[in-house]
Amino acid sequence: MPYTVIPTALPEVLILEPKVFGDARGFFFESFNQRDFAQATGLDVQFVQDNHSRSAKGVLRGLHYQIKHPQGKLVRVTQGEVFDVAVDLRRSSPNFGKWVGMVLSADNHRQLWVPPGFAHGFVVTSDTAECLYKTTDYWYPEHERSLLWNDPMVAVQWPLAAAPQLAVKDAAATRLGDAQVFA
Repeated sequence: MPYTVIPTALPEVLILEPKVFGDARGFFFESFNQRDFAQATGLDVQFVQDNHSRSAKGVLRGLHYQIKHPQGKLVRVTQGEVFDVAVDLRRSSPNFGKWVGMVLSADNHRQLWVPPGFAHGFVVTSDTAECLYKTTDYWYPEHERSLLWNDPMVAVQWPLAAAPQLAVKDAAATRLGDAQVFA
């Protein structure tokens, strides 16, 4: 099996650790294989879009979600390191408002599956980081929402030594109590 699946405190959010083949020349691994992903996770999803971001240390992107056309995301880091977070925004879930976070890096090759119905974000902990992620639906800016990164109701424990750099939309994001969420 090319993936080891590691459960998280939120059962739908999964860490995937690919089998990496390395020697003196470097390394090789399959970053995605539809058949193996389905077999390892039990999920039958279709990815329609790939996104790539580059950010400097201290940049916090998120916590983003789409209220209509919700996206599942398979996230990995190709350069640097981030602390990656998923927040359950399904009101009917026993884990509503709870979060999980983990380090994704170019060195650990781990990937994070963030299902539809969850907000997603990350903060860069290395000098720079590049993230690639596959999505199960297209980006619709009119349906994009941001959950406030430091909402005390969610209380994400970000590994920050100083205030993060935020996009204007993320600085003006909504608190969980006022956010549009999923049924």
